[in-house]
Amino acid sequence: MYPQSLISNIFEISSDHDFNECALELFHLQYKNVQVYKDYCDLLNVNRETINSFLEIPFLPIQFFKSKKVIWNDFNPDDAKLFLSSGTTATGRSHHYVHDLELYERSFVSTFKQFYGSPEEWTILALLPSYQEQGNSSLIYMVDKLIEQSQNENSGYYLNSEDTLKVLNSLPNQGSKTLLFGVSYALLDLIESQTFDLPNLAVMETGGMKGRRKELTKTELHDLLKTGFNVSGIHSEYGMTELLSQGYSRGDEWFDFPKWMKPVLRKTNDPLTLIDQEGKTGGINIIDLANVYSCAFIATQDLGRMENGRLKIMGRFDHSDTRGCNLLIQ
Repeated sequence: MYPQSLISNIFEISSDHDFNECALELFHLQYKNVQVYKDYCDLLNVNRETINSFLEIPFLPIQFFKSKKVIWNDFNPDDAKLFLSSGTTATGRSHHYVHDLELYERSFVSTFKQFYGSPEEWTILALLPSYQEQGNSSLIYMVDKLIEQSQNENSGYYLNSEDTLKVLNSLPNQGSKTLLFGVSYALLDLIESQTFDLPNLAVMETGGMKGRRKELTKTELHDLLKTGFNVSGIHSEYGMTELLSQGYSRGDEWFDFPKWMKPVLRKTNDPLTLIDQEGKTGGINIIDLANVYSCAFIATQDLGRMENGRLKIMGRFDHSDTRGCNLLIQ
């Protein structure tokens, strides 16, 4: 029943053909095993036998993670690891019941190595107080493991600007590469304390103001952070509670993704119709094939633009609550 051979194939994808084959196999598995997804497909009158491309697979609206338990029918949600979205409104937090944490770890560690190299090459600092306060964060779980694998005595969580300043000011003489994960408002607090000159520093903003400061456009935020940290670009993660994989933007606001993850765009006024993607803006649908025991095909509330296979986040649909990583209004 458990698709171990499929999981192995997912992490060995090397072509569009491989991706399509894995996506189709996982679609049929999730239709059979995830009741919420089956019900949704049936309401759309989907004929599974006619689907030959991942572009024809239905995408489950992300809002279902707030009201339903999106997990294989044979798994008890109480036995799964529960991740909750950060949520800043009264509309509730998304719930993601993760059956296989090893699968999640394999996904985020492999992706980190692809784009940044081994965690052992980095000092990893985390300035994520709001995520720690709310608890059950998939981001915190990921950063925990990366810090653990970095094996650097300075790697760890820092709850405020003062503590972060102390460790940052001690790093120039050590020569190692430093990655600072930070929620946006906390990073702004940090650069108001002093400016920096750390040639080996990469700054990764991982979310909005969480109600602590006035929201800024991504360009405004990045310009402030680039000046304050004296770096040429700000890194970002595109991930969310409902996924087990993430994309990374390494300083230019365009996101790249691992081979088992793919964004596709839909019409903004017709959620069931995909668009010719190059250079156009649309709603973002995400395929995350690592999300085996939940739903791999998710229609997000984000707007984006695609160029040469890369994604730029343009903002969010009106009336959708601001949450998750990198969901600033553009």
